Amino acid sequence: MANTMKIPSRELWSYFGYGLGQCFSFGLVGSFINYFYTDVLGISALAASTIFLIARAWDAVHDPLFASFMDTINSRFGKFRHFLLIAPLLITGVTLLSFYKIEADTTTKILYAGATYILWGTLYAISDIPFWSMSSVMTNDSGERTRAVTAAMLGVNAGIACANIFFPKLAAFFAQYSNDKGYFMAALVMMLVGLPLMLNGFLQIKERVPPSPEKVTMRDTFRNLRQNKPLFIILLSFFFCVFHNVANGIYIYFFIYNMGDASLQMVIGLMGIVAAVVCLVAPMLTRKMQKRKLFMILCGLDIAVRVVMWFAGYHHTAVLFLLLGLSTLFVMMSNILTSSMIADTIEYAEYHTHKRCAAITFSGQTFTGKMSVAVGGGLIGLFLTLIGYVPQAQTQSDAVLNGLFFGVCLLPAIGSLIRIGFMSRFTFTEEKHAEICRLLADRRHALQQE
Repeated sequence: MANTMKIPSRELWSYFGYGLGQCFSFGLVGSFINYFYTDVLGISALAASTIFLIARAWDAVHDPLFASFMDTINSRFGKFRHFLLIAPLLITGVTLLSFYKIEADTTTKILYAGATYILWGTLYAISDIPFWSMSSVMTNDSGERTRAVTAAMLGVNAGIACANIFFPKLAAFFAQYSNDKGYFMAALVMMLVGLPLMLNGFLQIKERVPPSPEKVTMRDTFRNLRQNKPLFIILLSFFFCVFHNVANGIYIYFFIYNMGDASLQMVIGLMGIVAAVVCLVAPMLTRKMQKRKLFMILCGLDIAVRVVMWFAGYHHTAVLFLLLGLSTLFVMMSNILTSSMIADTIEYAEYHTHKRCAAITFSGQTFTGKMSVAVGGGLIGLFLTLIGYVPQAQTQSDAVLNGLFFGVCLLPAIGSLIRIGFMSRFTFTEEKHAEICRLLADRRHALQQE
């Protein structure tokens, strides 16, 4: 096997495209499903929060089991690639079901919302876990792997941003033809664009790293996960984007009632795309600074920006969006770093267990990301209830308006502070990763000599 495996630019663009198409779905559900449940389907915020928490309890069982199974199998397409063929069709179908407004009594609506949301989370894992795991088999070169992870994360961020840009406009256009505020038709258009992007990813992305000759059992995968101590610190740091996810879900309420213009949600999406482009400098920054240190600096900058935002208020729209744009950039770049660090921990666990299990490692990222969004969704319902939000009201009280601004402004700053605390305990630096890679290479060489 060659010492390095360079990934062609066309393939990196296809990897980016798969993440883009997949995260049309993630962006729609993450940013709009709570509002759809409360103000379109007509169920209570408390019922919506309960659905989110039940779904994540199921994911805690399903995601690692599915990932451990994935680590034990191979097919003629490779170890992970074949999942990228069927998953796009499944995600498209379940996303549309999630945004379909049924005409029924309240109990039936709650059951329907719960069933479709839980199914969405289950099927999304069948796409997201192999999608991220592909970065570990596209190349055996750490520098090329960083390029792949960066392309994937930029696609993910761009997909979420596009959902925020285009979905509100599409929904407003179709609202005149439907009684669901245009949500289903808008979701249909978004997913019909995303589907070919995902299928193209299956066609173009290649696996170059052959599977380990040693058979991996499901027991091996869970032992591998338990031994991966650095992974859990990264996942905790990643999870506490939960307060940013609360803010993402509150934006639509904030723009409707505080700013008087729901279409401003589109600006959030535009900022996400701009930030994704700027994030291309991330690999260059990591060559000059430890990822851990850079992560903590970015979180500190996010806190500073949001404190300034609170004192500046929201009546100066340009200033508000400038500060939100900076925050978006800092958070997005920090999440690129977490994905890259997660990939590095695969070698850590392999060194300690003698088994290479990429899927179970990246299942942690998939589950944590969904848990963060779901807990955020649950907290949105609780938060709206606490500040006295009245669903479908024409206006809200001053207490609600102030509460909404606090939710989009200072709650994320609390999350960034917690993330700094967890990352300060992370010790698996690039130097230690390089040493483990050297030891693994020596071990493989010794096995070949035998």
